[in-house]
Amino acid sequence: MERLQKVLAHAGVASRRKCEELILAGRVSVDGETVTQLGAKVDPSRQRIAVDGVPIEMEQPVVLALNKPVAYLSTVSDPMGRRTVMQLLPPIRERVYPVGRLDYDTSGLLLFTNDGELTQRLLHPSREIEKVYRASVRGIVDREIRRALVEGVELEDGLTAPAKVEVVRQSDREDGVAVVHLAIHEGRNRQVRRMLERLGLPVLRLKRIAFGPISLGHLKTGEWRPLTQEEWVALYQAAGMTAPPYRRPTMRRESERKESKRSSARHRGPRRG
Repeated sequence: MERLQKVLAHAGVASRRKCEELILAGRVSVDGETVTQLGAKVDPSRQRIAVDGVPIEMEQPVVLALNKPVAYLSTVSDPMGRRTVMQLLPPIRERVYPVGRLDYDTSGLLLFTNDGELTQRLLHPSREIEKVYRASVRGIVDREIRRALVEGVELEDGLTAPAKVEVVRQSDREDGVAVVHLAIHEGRNRQVRRMLERLGLPVLRLKRIAFGPISLGHLKTGEWRPLTQEEWVALYQAAGMTAPPYRRPTMRRESERKESKRSSARHRGPRRG
């Protein structure tokens, strides 16, 4: 028997926290009975669990890595019709979603999974999982700036945690371009940009090159790949979890893709002239 919210997260419904919200909102049922208690335990192999009346399907976990381009939203959908990172993924059967976000104008490594518990643990501040960014900035990254980044920068939402800093390339001109690698374990909104700009270093380009034990490597912009088995184990270990059996994503057959398109068209309804 497992807690209901954990089963929902493992089925790829959403993150553990979002699944708890679904339960509290009365949107989850077990064997036809609505369950609103977070401590409820279920046996997914013997009981019928549904969200909004739709039975869940227990998916095996998968993890993908994407080199996100700029000008894409790190969301599953956008009501304004803007491009999202989901459009860059292959036609797979598993229902994956982004692990955290990258800003619209930030590129680089973005992970996707259908394992809600893994997502929650990777993003929880207590794990202190490092994310490494490569930033091209205008100005000189001098000793005082490096010290401020290491000690913490005072932002409008408080002092940042200490960062690790490596100056990759330096200019001796105030209007020159410097390149730095910045490792942080917090996840505040636009944090790296705000830290550097607070110190007088406008950011020209920003790319995430590592998330915990996973590196971007030579993955080209807009391309994706499944994790290797070694990366799979390392990522789960970083999250404080025992890695499940390694699996690559399952590609949809052509017939499934056509049916998915037909379903989407029916959902959208007729076009308006």
